[in-house]
Amino acid sequence: MSAFHDAIVHEARAWIGTPYVHQQATKRGGCDCLGLIRGIWRDVIGSEPERLPAYSMDWSEPQGEEKLWAAALRHLNAKPLDDAAIGDVILFRMRAGAVAKHLGVQSSTGACPTFVHAYNGHGVVESPLSAPWARRIVARFEFPTEEVC
Repeated sequence: MSAFHDAIVHEARAWIGTPYVHQQATKRGGCDCLGLIRGIWRDVIGSEPERLPAYSMDWSEPQGEEKLWAAALRHLNAKPLDDAAIGDVILFRMRAGAVAKHLGVQSSTGACPTFVHAYNGHGVVESPLSAPWARRIVARFEFPTEEVC
């Protein structure tokens, strides 16, 4: 993998231990899963590409809108689901029929893949990308390799 992808994983792991705090994106202070991705973006790429509106814990569910997926498509590079690589941003649908609204960063591949994510009740952790997690993946993305204007 490239030095860029290594930097993404290094930065993701630097957030491990950050408490889960809804709508936040502060290393060691608190973040949610989107805040983790925003923080990695700021630390590796530069300023965030758009300002986020406030969002609730059930955001976009009542309308059934894939708002998080749409935002990812605006700012990240989509890639095939079967092309796992370290540094990928992975988008999960937590239950059938629900909108996709959990994010993580693939931190290792191979026989025992892992990902870093901010998980309610746990904070930022590195978890095995086990079968129950893997079957929830609906999209994969790469961070752009340069700041987006």
